[in-house]
Amino acid sequence: MAAVALLTLLAGITRYVHGVSHIVAFVLAMLALAGLAWIVASATEQVGERLGPSVTGVMQATIGNLPEFFVVLFALQAGDRVVAETAVLGSILSNALLVLGLVIVAGAWRESDGVMRFNPRLPNDTATLLLVSSFIIVLIGLTHSAGDAASHHAKTISIIGAVAILVVYGAWLRQYLTTGDSVRAAGHGRARLSLVASVALLVAAGTASAFVSDWFVHALEPTIHTLDIPRPFAGLVIVAIAGNAVEHAAGVVLAAKGHSDLAISVVKNSVSQIAAFLYPVLVLVSLLTATTLTFSLAPVYIGALIGTAVIVWQITGDGEATVFEGMALVATFVILATVAAFE
Repeated sequence: MAAVALLTLLAGITRYVHGVSHIVAFVLAMLALAGLAWIVASATEQVGERLGPSVTGVMQATIGNLPEFFVVLFALQAGDRVVAETAVLGSILSNALLVLGLVIVAGAWRESDGVMRFNPRLPNDTATLLLVSSFIIVLIGLTHSAGDAASHHAKTISIIGAVAILVVYGAWLRQYLTTGDSVRAAGHGRARLSLVASVALLVAAGTASAFVSDWFVHALEPTIHTLDIPRPFAGLVIVAIAGNAVEHAAGVVLAAKGHSDLAISVVKNSVSQIAAFLYPVLVLVSLLTATTLTFSLAPVYIGALIGTAVIVWQITGDGEATVFEGMALVATFVILATVAAFE
Protein backbone atom coordinates (compact mmCIF):
# COMPACT_ATOMS: atom_id res chain seq x y z
CA MET A 1 0.00 0.00 0.00
CA ALA A 2 2.94 2.32 0.62
CA ALA A 3 4.01 1.88 -2.99
CA VAL A 4 0.51 2.77 -4.21
CA ALA A 5 0.47 5.87 -2.00
CA LEU A 6 3.85 6.91 -3.43
CA LEU A 7 2.65 6.38 -7.01
CA THR A 8 -0.48 8.42 -6.30
CA LEU A 9 1.61 11.23 -4.82
CA LEU A 10 3.98 11.24 -7.80
CA ALA A 11 1.04 11.21 -10.21
CA GLY A 12 -0.41 14.24 -8.43
CA ILE A 13 2.91 16.08 -8.56
CA THR A 14 3.37 15.46 -12.28
CA ARG A 15 -0.19 16.71 -12.89
CA TYR A 16 0.38 20.13 -11.35
CA VAL A 17 4.12 20.71 -11.86
CA HIS A 18 4.97 22.30 -15.20
CA GLY A 19 7.72 20.93 -17.39
CA VAL A 20 7.12 17.24 -16.65
CA SER A 21 6.75 14.96 -19.67
CA HIS A 22 3.10 14.14 -20.45
CA ILE A 23 4.12 10.54 -21.13
CA VAL A 24 5.67 10.23 -17.65
CA ALA A 25 2.56 11.78 -16.11
CA PHE A 26 0.36 9.37 -18.09
CA VAL A 27 2.32 6.28 -17.05
CA LEU A 28 2.38 7.31 -13.37
CA ALA A 29 -1.36 8.03 -13.39
CA MET A 30 -2.06 4.68 -15.04
CA LEU A 31 0.08 2.80 -12.50
CA ALA A 32 -1.52 4.70 -9.61
CA LEU A 33 -4.98 3.87 -10.97
CA ALA A 34 -4.08 0.18 -11.21
CA GLY A 35 -2.58 0.25 -7.70
CA LEU A 36 -5.71 1.82 -6.24
CA ALA A 37 -7.74 -0.83 -8.04
CA TRP A 38 -5.64 -3.49 -6.31
CA ILE A 39 -6.36 -1.91 -2.91
CA VAL A 40 -10.06 -1.82 -3.72
CA ALA A 41 -9.94 -5.49 -4.72
CA SER A 42 -8.18 -6.50 -1.48
CA ALA A 43 -10.50 -4.47 0.75
CA THR A 44 -13.60 -5.72 -1.03
CA GLU A 45 -12.42 -9.31 -0.63
CA GLN A 46 -12.08 -8.69 3.12
CA VAL A 47 -15.62 -7.33 3.31
CA GLY A 48 -16.80 -10.19 1.13
CA GLU A 49 -15.49 -12.78 3.57
CA ARG A 50 -18.58 -12.03 5.63
CA LEU A 51 -20.98 -12.20 2.66
CA GLY A 52 -21.90 -14.61 -0.12
CA PRO A 53 -20.48 -14.65 -3.68
CA SER A 54 -23.46 -12.70 -5.04
CA VAL A 55 -23.10 -9.73 -2.71
CA THR A 56 -19.32 -9.83 -2.97
CA GLY A 57 -19.41 -9.81 -6.76
CA VAL A 58 -21.78 -6.87 -6.92
CA MET A 59 -19.76 -4.93 -4.36
CA GLN A 60 -16.46 -5.64 -6.09
CA ALA A 61 -17.89 -4.65 -9.46
CA THR A 62 -19.40 -1.43 -8.09
CA ILE A 63 -16.26 -0.19 -6.35
CA GLY A 64 -14.02 -1.57 -9.07
CA ASN A 65 -15.88 0.38 -11.75
CA LEU A 66 -15.46 3.72 -9.97
CA PRO A 67 -12.19 4.54 -11.75
CA GLU A 68 -13.83 3.77 -15.10
CA PHE A 69 -16.81 5.98 -14.24
CA PHE A 70 -14.60 8.95 -13.42
CA VAL A 71 -12.34 8.42 -16.43
CA VAL A 72 -15.33 8.52 -18.80
CA LEU A 73 -16.91 11.44 -16.94
CA PHE A 74 -13.75 13.54 -17.16
CA ALA A 75 -13.29 12.56 -20.82
CA LEU A 76 -16.83 13.79 -21.58
CA GLN A 77 -16.17 17.00 -19.70
CA ALA A 78 -13.00 17.45 -21.75
CA GLY A 79 -15.02 17.00 -24.94
CA ASP A 80 -13.37 13.71 -25.93
CA ARG A 81 -16.41 11.69 -26.97
CA VAL A 82 -14.46 9.03 -28.90
CA VAL A 83 -12.36 8.09 -25.86
CA ALA A 84 -15.46 8.16 -23.63
CA GLU A 85 -17.48 5.89 -25.92
CA THR A 86 -14.69 3.40 -26.57
CA ALA A 87 -13.73 3.38 -22.88
CA VAL A 88 -17.24 2.27 -21.88
CA LEU A 89 -17.40 -0.26 -24.70
CA GLY A 90 -13.85 -1.36 -23.97
CA SER A 91 -14.75 -1.98 -20.33
CA ILE A 92 -17.49 -4.35 -21.40
CA LEU A 93 -15.39 -6.13 -23.99
CA SER A 94 -12.17 -6.32 -21.95
CA ASN A 95 -14.00 -7.84 -18.99
CA ALA A 96 -16.17 -10.18 -21.05
CA LEU A 97 -13.31 -11.36 -23.27
CA LEU A 98 -9.83 -10.67 -21.87
CA VAL A 99 -10.48 -10.87 -18.11
CA LEU A 100 -13.03 -13.68 -18.30
CA GLY A 101 -10.71 -15.59 -20.62
CA LEU A 102 -7.79 -15.27 -18.20
CA VAL A 103 -10.03 -16.27 -15.28
CA ILE A 104 -11.17 -19.40 -17.12
CA VAL A 105 -7.61 -20.32 -18.08
CA ALA A 106 -6.46 -19.90 -14.45
CA GLY A 107 -9.47 -21.76 -13.05
CA ALA A 108 -9.44 -24.65 -15.52
CA TRP A 109 -5.66 -25.06 -15.39
CA ARG A 110 -5.72 -25.97 -11.70
CA GLU A 111 -8.46 -28.60 -12.07
CA SER A 112 -7.38 -32.22 -12.53
CA ASP A 113 -9.74 -32.72 -15.48
CA GLY A 114 -9.05 -29.28 -16.96
CA VAL A 115 -12.64 -28.09 -16.53
CA MET A 116 -13.64 -25.03 -14.47
CA ARG A 117 -17.13 -25.43 -13.00
CA PHE A 118 -19.42 -22.69 -11.69
CA ASN A 119 -23.08 -21.80 -11.25
CA PRO A 120 -24.50 -21.05 -14.73
CA ARG A 121 -27.17 -18.65 -13.43
CA LEU A 122 -25.05 -15.49 -13.44
CA PRO A 123 -23.44 -16.10 -16.87
CA ASN A 124 -26.89 -16.55 -18.41
CA ASP A 125 -28.26 -13.45 -16.65
CA THR A 126 -25.24 -11.48 -17.85
CA ALA A 127 -25.85 -12.54 -21.44
CA THR A 128 -29.48 -11.42 -21.15
CA LEU A 129 -28.53 -7.99 -19.76
CA LEU A 130 -25.82 -7.58 -22.40
CA LEU A 131 -28.27 -8.43 -25.19
CA VAL A 132 -30.91 -6.05 -23.80
CA SER A 133 -28.34 -3.24 -23.72
CA SER A 134 -27.15 -4.18 -27.21
CA PHE A 135 -30.71 -4.03 -28.55
CA ILE A 136 -31.00 -0.24 -28.33
CA ILE A 137 -27.45 0.18 -29.69
CA VAL A 138 -28.31 -1.96 -32.74
CA LEU A 139 -31.59 -0.10 -33.33
CA ILE A 140 -29.93 3.32 -33.23
CA GLY A 141 -27.17 2.03 -35.52
CA LEU A 142 -29.76 0.77 -38.03
CA THR A 143 -31.65 4.08 -38.00
CA HIS A 144 -28.42 5.98 -38.70
CA SER A 145 -27.49 3.68 -41.59
CA ALA A 146 -31.01 4.03 -43.05
CA GLY A 147 -31.15 7.79 -42.43
CA ASP A 148 -34.80 7.58 -41.37
CA ALA A 149 -36.74 9.97 -39.11
CA ALA A 150 -35.67 8.23 -35.90
CA SER A 151 -31.99 8.83 -36.72
CA HIS A 152 -32.47 12.50 -35.84
CA HIS A 153 -33.59 11.66 -32.31
CA ALA A 154 -30.72 9.48 -31.06
CA LYS A 155 -30.34 11.63 -27.93
CA THR A 156 -34.00 11.30 -26.91
CA ILE A 157 -34.06 7.59 -27.71
CA SER A 158 -30.88 7.10 -25.67
CA ILE A 159 -32.34 8.89 -22.64
CA ILE A 160 -35.56 6.84 -22.67
CA GLY A 161 -33.59 3.65 -23.35
CA ALA A 162 -31.19 4.40 -20.49
CA VAL A 163 -34.06 4.73 -18.03
CA ALA A 164 -35.69 1.52 -19.30
CA ILE A 165 -32.43 -0.45 -19.02
CA LEU A 166 -31.80 0.88 -15.51
CA VAL A 167 -35.25 -0.35 -14.44
CA VAL A 168 -34.46 -3.80 -15.83
CA TYR A 169 -31.09 -3.84 -14.07
CA GLY A 170 -32.71 -2.80 -10.78
CA ALA A 171 -35.25 -5.62 -11.06
CA TRP A 172 -32.51 -8.14 -11.84
CA LEU A 173 -30.27 -6.91 -9.02
CA ARG A 174 -33.06 -7.21 -6.45
CA GLN A 175 -33.80 -10.77 -7.58
CA TYR A 176 -30.11 -11.69 -7.71
CA LEU A 177 -29.31 -10.43 -4.21
CA THR A 178 -32.37 -11.88 -2.50
CA THR A 179 -32.19 -15.42 -3.86
CA GLY A 180 -29.56 -18.15 -4.21
CA ASP A 181 -26.23 -18.08 -2.43
CA SER A 182 -26.30 -14.37 -1.51
CA VAL A 183 -27.99 -15.14 1.80
CA ARG A 184 -25.09 -17.32 2.90
CA ALA A 185 -21.98 -15.98 4.57
CA ALA A 186 -18.88 -16.63 2.48
CA GLY A 187 -16.29 -16.29 5.16
CA HIS A 188 -15.21 -18.73 7.81
CA GLY A 189 -13.09 -16.44 9.99
CA ARG A 190 -10.58 -15.75 7.21
CA ALA A 191 -11.01 -11.96 7.16
CA ARG A 192 -7.79 -10.19 8.16
CA LEU A 193 -9.31 -6.72 8.56
CA SER A 194 -12.31 -5.56 10.56
CA LEU A 195 -15.44 -4.54 8.66
CA VAL A 196 -14.93 -0.88 9.61
CA ALA A 197 -11.29 -0.90 8.46
CA SER A 198 -12.18 -2.60 5.18
CA VAL A 199 -15.00 -0.14 4.42
CA ALA A 200 -12.75 2.82 5.32
CA LEU A 201 -10.08 1.49 2.96
CA LEU A 202 -12.67 1.12 0.20
CA VAL A 203 -13.88 4.70 0.64
CA ALA A 204 -10.34 6.09 0.71
CA ALA A 205 -9.24 4.18 -2.40
CA GLY A 206 -12.46 5.02 -4.23
CA THR A 207 -12.06 8.73 -3.45
CA ALA A 208 -8.43 8.72 -4.52
CA SER A 209 -9.37 7.03 -7.79
CA ALA A 210 -11.57 10.02 -8.66
CA PHE A 211 -8.58 12.38 -8.47
CA VAL A 212 -6.22 10.00 -10.27
CA SER A 213 -8.78 9.51 -13.04
CA ASP A 214 -8.77 13.25 -13.66
CA TRP A 215 -4.96 13.26 -13.86
CA PHE A 216 -5.06 10.21 -16.14
CA VAL A 217 -7.44 11.87 -18.63
CA HIS A 218 -5.47 15.13 -18.47
CA ALA A 219 -2.28 13.33 -19.55
CA LEU A 220 -4.07 11.07 -22.05
CA GLU A 221 -4.68 13.68 -24.76
CA PRO A 222 -1.06 14.84 -25.21
CA THR A 223 0.17 11.25 -24.90
CA ILE A 224 -2.13 10.15 -27.73
CA HIS A 225 -0.79 13.00 -29.85
CA THR A 226 2.88 12.43 -29.00
CA LEU A 227 2.85 8.66 -29.53
CA ASP A 228 0.34 8.83 -32.41
CA ILE A 229 -2.00 6.35 -30.70
CA PRO A 230 -5.39 5.89 -32.44
CA ARG A 231 -8.18 7.24 -30.22
CA PRO A 232 -10.33 4.10 -30.51
CA PHE A 233 -7.36 1.96 -29.41
CA ALA A 234 -6.65 4.31 -26.49
CA GLY A 235 -10.21 4.03 -25.22
CA LEU A 236 -10.90 0.42 -26.11
CA VAL A 237 -7.64 -1.04 -24.82
CA ILE A 238 -5.49 1.31 -22.71
CA VAL A 239 -8.21 3.11 -20.73
CA ALA A 240 -10.37 -0.01 -20.42
CA ILE A 241 -7.58 -2.20 -19.07
CA ALA A 242 -6.29 0.45 -16.65
CA GLY A 243 -9.79 1.27 -15.41
CA ASN A 244 -10.68 -2.39 -14.88
CA ALA A 245 -7.55 -3.52 -13.10
CA VAL A 246 -9.73 -4.64 -10.17
CA GLU A 247 -11.39 -7.37 -12.20
CA HIS A 248 -8.05 -8.39 -13.72
CA ALA A 249 -6.37 -8.83 -10.35
CA ALA A 250 -9.24 -10.15 -8.25
CA GLY A 251 -10.81 -12.47 -10.81
CA VAL A 252 -7.62 -14.27 -11.87
CA VAL A 253 -6.31 -14.63 -8.31
CA LEU A 254 -9.63 -16.01 -7.05
CA ALA A 255 -9.83 -18.47 -9.94
CA ALA A 256 -6.26 -19.64 -9.36
CA LYS A 257 -7.16 -20.27 -5.71
CA GLY A 258 -10.13 -22.42 -6.71
CA HIS A 259 -12.89 -19.91 -5.85
CA SER A 260 -14.64 -20.45 -9.18
CA ASP A 261 -18.08 -19.05 -8.33
CA LEU A 262 -16.61 -15.95 -6.68
CA ALA A 263 -14.20 -15.35 -9.58
CA ILE A 264 -16.98 -15.65 -12.15
CA SER A 265 -19.21 -13.44 -9.98
CA VAL A 266 -16.61 -10.65 -9.86
CA VAL A 267 -16.10 -10.58 -13.63
CA LYS A 268 -19.67 -11.23 -14.73
CA ASN A 269 -21.10 -8.66 -12.32
CA SER A 270 -18.71 -6.10 -13.77
CA VAL A 271 -19.86 -6.85 -17.32
CA SER A 272 -23.53 -6.67 -16.30
CA GLN A 273 -23.05 -3.48 -14.33
CA ILE A 274 -21.15 -1.63 -17.05
CA ALA A 275 -23.59 -2.63 -19.80
CA ALA A 276 -26.87 -2.22 -17.90
CA PHE A 277 -25.99 0.33 -15.21
CA LEU A 278 -22.81 2.33 -15.79
CA TYR A 279 -23.42 3.04 -19.50
CA PRO A 280 -27.07 4.15 -19.01
CA VAL A 281 -26.10 6.26 -15.97
CA LEU A 282 -23.32 7.94 -17.96
CA VAL A 283 -25.81 8.68 -20.77
CA LEU A 284 -28.00 10.53 -18.27
CA VAL A 285 -25.12 12.20 -16.39
CA SER A 286 -23.57 13.36 -19.67
CA LEU A 287 -26.51 15.75 -20.06
CA LEU A 288 -24.71 17.87 -17.46
CA THR A 289 -21.26 17.69 -19.13
CA ALA A 290 -19.70 19.40 -22.14
CA THR A 291 -20.31 16.35 -24.35
CA THR A 292 -23.44 14.22 -24.55
CA LEU A 293 -23.05 10.44 -24.58
CA THR A 294 -25.58 8.34 -26.49
CA PHE A 295 -25.99 4.70 -27.50
CA SER A 296 -24.90 5.56 -31.03
CA LEU A 297 -21.76 3.58 -31.90
CA ALA A 298 -19.79 2.79 -35.04
CA PRO A 299 -21.01 -0.34 -36.89
CA VAL A 300 -17.77 -2.24 -36.14
CA TYR A 301 -18.31 -1.85 -32.39
CA ILE A 302 -21.97 -2.79 -32.63
CA GLY A 303 -20.91 -6.03 -34.28
CA ALA A 304 -18.24 -6.59 -31.62
CA LEU A 305 -20.77 -6.11 -28.82
CA ILE A 306 -23.33 -8.52 -30.29
CA GLY A 307 -20.62 -11.07 -31.11
CA THR A 308 -19.26 -10.85 -27.56
CA ALA A 309 -22.68 -11.47 -26.02
CA VAL A 310 -23.16 -14.59 -28.15
CA ILE A 311 -19.64 -15.95 -27.56
CA VAL A 312 -19.80 -15.43 -23.79
CA TRP A 313 -23.22 -17.09 -23.61
CA GLN A 314 -21.96 -20.03 -25.68
CA ILE A 315 -18.87 -20.60 -23.55
CA THR A 316 -20.20 -20.01 -20.01
CA GLY A 317 -23.91 -20.74 -20.32
CA ASP A 318 -23.53 -24.40 -19.30
CA GLY A 319 -21.56 -23.66 -16.12
CA GLU A 320 -18.36 -25.25 -17.43
CA ALA A 321 -15.32 -23.94 -19.29
CA THR A 322 -11.93 -25.26 -20.37
CA VAL A 323 -8.51 -23.73 -21.02
CA PHE A 324 -9.23 -23.84 -24.75
CA GLU A 325 -12.39 -21.76 -24.29
CA GLY A 326 -10.58 -19.25 -22.09
CA MET A 327 -7.87 -18.85 -24.72
CA ALA A 328 -10.56 -18.37 -27.37
CA LEU A 329 -11.96 -15.41 -25.41
CA VAL A 330 -8.50 -13.85 -25.03
CA ALA A 331 -7.80 -14.34 -28.75
CA THR A 332 -11.10 -12.63 -29.59
CA PHE A 333 -10.05 -9.58 -27.58
CA VAL A 334 -6.64 -9.49 -29.30
CA ILE A 335 -8.37 -9.48 -32.69
CA LEU A 336 -10.69 -6.69 -31.55
CA ALA A 337 -7.77 -4.63 -30.23
CA THR A 338 -5.95 -5.06 -33.54
CA VAL A 339 -8.97 -3.72 -35.44
CA ALA A 340 -9.18 -0.75 -33.03
CA ALA A 341 -5.51 0.03 -33.63
CA PHE A 342 -6.27 0.67 -37.31
CA GLU A 343 -9.54 2.56 -36.84
